[in-house]
Amino acid sequence: MKTKKAVYLTIAVLLASLLISIILSWVADTRYNKKKNITVVFYNVENLFDTVNNQGNRDGEFTPDGANNWTQERYEKKIDNIANVIRSVNKNEIPEIVGLAEVENRNVLNDLISSVRIKEANYRIEHFESPDFRGIDCALLYRPDEFKIIKSTPVRVVLADDPDFKTRDILYVKGETTNNEVFHIFVNHWPSRIGGEDQTEPKRIAVARLLKNKIDSVLNVNSGANIHIMGDMNDEPSNKSISEILGAKSPKVTNAKLVNLMYPDFEIQKGSYLYQGKWNMLDNIMVSNGLLDNKGFGCREKKGFIFHEAWMEFKNRNGEISPNRTYGGKNYYGGVSDHFPVYMQLTR
Repeated sequence: MKTKKAVYLTIAVLLASLLISIILSWVADTRYNKKKNITVVFYNVENLFDTVNNQGNRDGEFTPDGANNWTQERYEKKIDNIANVIRSVNKNEIPEIVGLAEVENRNVLNDLISSVRIKEANYRIEHFESPDFRGIDCALLYRPDEFKIIKSTPVRVVLADDPDFKTRDILYVKGETTNNEVFHIFVNHWPSRIGGEDQTEPKRIAVARLLKNKIDSVLNVNSGANIHIMGDMNDEPSNKSISEILGAKSPKVTNAKLVNLMYPDFEIQKGSYLYQGKWNMLDNIMVSNGLLDNKGFGCREKKGFIFHEAWMEFKNRNGEISPNRTYGGKNYYGGVSDHFPVYMQLTR
């Protein structure tokens, strides 16, 4: 008899715990006000190419007959994977603003926003073809029910000491939220570290100076402007390009004109990209004080986040996790990307 009572008591406790969990989850969801929240995501999607060999572009390897054996099936799988990531970042709603790097053209963006996973977001696209030697660009997806475009333009990167160097444009987008706040968004993908970090650093410093001039031109008009800087900088928060040239500091630093929201995770050795067993915080989100002043939309936690779930990860024999990439060299792994996305949550 006592045994039966114990079993019944255990079952009752488990059911009560489950009920409490469901109630708490429901309360949390009902507290989330879609009109008072904006999720901003940045994602380097690792070579999002279609299967068409475009004349004049170096995309021949990403074709069915190319070195990567890039088939329509593989392409569609990658589109579905990326859409699933975007859909999963915020369980309450599909993110309002998504910056992307390493997209080939507008066609791949149209295929992405048409994915059944995110089609309901009705995303619109801001994208310009850049002169990058690999044929990859930056882009911005946005939900028109939450964000209206005022202006959009590419910022051409020309290096004074190497005028023939071709890289990605910076994408500048000015837009307005439903409560009439203006956002200035810069989507970046700076020159890589291929050839050595120190040897290639001057290129990233030059791009940082260009970006700083554009940011200053916005702040000179409105010192309280809401500025978002996102991208794969191929540098970490403590590198000269970000910490000195841009002057983007840790949220702990008071009165900084720019704050790098990824600094807190960087300080505890988290990162968005794994290189030779070490996490690197190459993907950064930085904001101006206008998004930290508790007026209108703001990043209340003063922190950005790295998003990843088990299905996006690769785990080696030692149990170490890394982004599950699409390719490693010429080897097809079938993963999503070699980067994890980063994001911030704005509330008002």
